[in-house]
Amino acid sequence: MSAAGDERAGRAAPAPIPPPHAPEGGWALRLLGRFHVTGSFWYRFHGWGMSVLPDWGVFVVVHLFTAFFFVFLVRIGRAIAVNLEPVLGPCGFLERRRRVYRTMLTFAWCLSERYERLLTGKPFSIGIDLDHWHRVAHPGRGFIMVTAHLGNFEVGSMLPSFEEARRVVVVREPEVDAEAQRYIKETLERASGGRWINFFQGDDPLGGLFLLETLRQGGIVGVQGDRPHAGGKTVETRLFARPFALPAGPAALARSAEVPLVPIFVLREGRRAYRIAIAEPIAVARTRDREADVAAAMRRVAAEIERAIAGAPHQWFCFRQLWKAGSAAT
Repeated sequence: MSAAGDERAGRAAPAPIPPPHAPEGGWALRLLGRFHVTGSFWYRFHGWGMSVLPDWGVFVVVHLFTAFFFVFLVRIGRAIAVNLEPVLGPCGFLERRRRVYRTMLTFAWCLSERYERLLTGKPFSIGIDLDHWHRVAHPGRGFIMVTAHLGNFEVGSMLPSFEEARRVVVVREPEVDAEAQRYIKETLERASGGRWINFFQGDDPLGGLFLLETLRQGGIVGVQGDRPHAGGKTVETRLFARPFALPAGPAALARSAEVPLVPIFVLREGRRAYRIAIAEPIAVARTRDREADVAAAMRRVAAEIERAIAGAPHQWFCFRQLWKAGSAAT
């Protein structure tokens, strides 16, 4: 899972590569620091607001902040519009703006409801096919829960720790702001009573062994399968007929632990209402060609991600432009 294992001895590590889904910071990040959109101030302020506001207040704040960011986050808005074009097709100016606003509004609701889920006792409706879940989540057998930046993954990924007292380790890319990372880590682990563990990539050179042992002991490892680790090994796949790099790590880990990959997506259906969509488990082959085994598994993951995005395009939160505007599939 770490880029370190792929570096040759004596070779300096490459310069950090920004994760493809992270918002670009540039001069604004340097100027604003913790008050930038990725900074710790907004994490804490958002969490505090969702803890004290009544429902009508949440509605007002979500729409006000969405309008504000819609106007001022021009680069992110452009990225959303360009990334949605292969999904929804080309369109004119007004429809592009509508797509951007709808996506930003959905993101604002998902983010706000994440804090409501973690910091309050407000009721949530979470639909799930329990029969399918029990077929996948065999007691004592680990698996890798692989998802995308789609909907509200944290609402669903906490389900095993809440309902089954089962250990879940979620692999995350480090936050841009270290203080924001500490806040998220402490909030999530406190909410799950310590059964939901954050593992930030790069924290521990022996992290791969920790994840492997978690799976072999029957635990669950959750990963964002559409977001390559900065500098990590990738697999070239296709998304909406366009090139799309996925991290090789999830399939490589599943192959080593001899556990399946299970694509899971948590889709928003209304106010504090979500549906957990669980795809069929993906077994990673164990032939003599390790790279081919990993690539084949990740191509199947890409197909599931594409299917999920097509069903809920405005819940795909990809804030860095992936393809050139107006580019045709090749």
